[in-house]
Amino acid sequence: MASALTDKLSRLVKTLRGQSRITEDNVSEMLREVRMALLEADVALPVVRDFIARVKEKALGQEVLGSLQPGQVLVSIVNQELATTMGEGVSDINLAAQPPAVILMAGLQGAGKTTTTAKLAKHLIEKRKKKVLTVSGDVYRPAAIEQLKTVTAQAGAEWFPSSPDQKPVDIGLAALDYAKKHFFDVLLVDTAGRLAIDEALMAEITALHAALKPVETLFVVDAMQGQDAINTARAFKEALPLTGIILTKTDGDSRGGAALSVRQVTGAPIKFAGTSEKLDGLEVFDAQRHAGRILGMGDIVALVEQVTAGVNVEAAQKLAAKVKSGAAFDLNDFLGQIQQMRQMGGLSSLMDKLPAALAAKAGQVDMDKAEKDIKRKEGIIHSMTPLERRKPDLIKATRKRRIAAGAGVQVQEVNRMLKEFEQMQDMMKKMSGGGMMKMMKRMGGMKGMPKMPF
Repeated sequence: MASALTDKLSRLVKTLRGQSRITEDNVSEMLREVRMALLEADVALPVVRDFIARVKEKALGQEVLGSLQPGQVLVSIVNQELATTMGEGVSDINLAAQPPAVILMAGLQGAGKTTTTAKLAKHLIEKRKKKVLTVSGDVYRPAAIEQLKTVTAQAGAEWFPSSPDQKPVDIGLAALDYAKKHFFDVLLVDTAGRLAIDEALMAEITALHAALKPVETLFVVDAMQGQDAINTARAFKEALPLTGIILTKTDGDSRGGAALSVRQVTGAPIKFAGTSEKLDGLEVFDAQRHAGRILGMGDIVALVEQVTAGVNVEAAQKLAAKVKSGAAFDLNDFLGQIQQMRQMGGLSSLMDKLPAALAAKAGQVDMDKAEKDIKRKEGIIHSMTPLERRKPDLIKATRKRRIAAGAGVQVQEVNRMLKEFEQMQDMMKKMSGGGMMKMMKRMGGMKGMPKMPF
């Protein structure tokens, strides 16, 4: 996320940490670099000025000048002020209203409003255990109505039909009435977007807001928009009482200025960040952790959460019990391990949350190639018969040719995959009995891991 800004600031952090003495000169030099990095990342000028002034005031205070590790303290100040700029801590979504709680989604066309509506529906269903209804008020783009219908079904929510010949206010009131009668907890209203701000758009969404009286009015903004995002945010803030912001496309190779600007420009907290195009690619925004990512410190908490959410504990326990009993580790088990990796969001998603130093080392591996390699292995195993998966020893030359043809790969790739499988099989054999327990003890009994059944 915001790779250009992260690269510059993480290099600066490395330099700062090596400083044994902090003076007004090297603070000024450091702040010049920070200022340039922020401006190049499209952070709004008033936000940059305010940020630099706050850091300078604290950096030249006694806390830093008298510190035994002034470089470390200075990094801490930059980190804290970045978090403050984006809004400290976590701002939860407000559902404290007589059901259904109405949430109005606002923003320009192309910001990802419709997909984000479905992502939020999925989040509310899975994390808050709510019954969710969605409706589209975008009467100008019939495709947007159909898109919402499709992604709502994928999210596990219910969709309320609307059509281009209706008025947005009528659609909203009809959906609200339906939601009340069918005991929905939340109604998500996807509004029309435009390619640019105009009076008609603002008048329409203001009327919709007045009719529905939403408990949350969320502004969906593309993190890759730069200065345009700030201007758009300001215009929507003047028209609507925004209660929160959702940043989309934060996984893109963007300059990332929007994340640092919209909070201060609108006064509304950033509540969520879109981290991928998948429907589960929405995370609660934590300013402190986001600041750490921008400074190249990584986000280990988010990494652990992502891995934990992707791990099928029941399947892991079954595999552990199988290994303990001495039963053979077969290709079905190997496929299960590959699929677990896919469910965690893939290698590149995990890499984004590593500290910059670790990511740089891991970055020597071509992630796109590694992702394709994982998919290829999956395809090879899917080309095998159930018997071959259970008894890999049966796979000889003729079967290998058939499997390779079915997966669309060369026989050498089938051989390579089988060799990797054999290596893992050998490792599993060593873990059978007390081997796995010994290995866990050597690892120090990591907290937060599911308890193994042995």
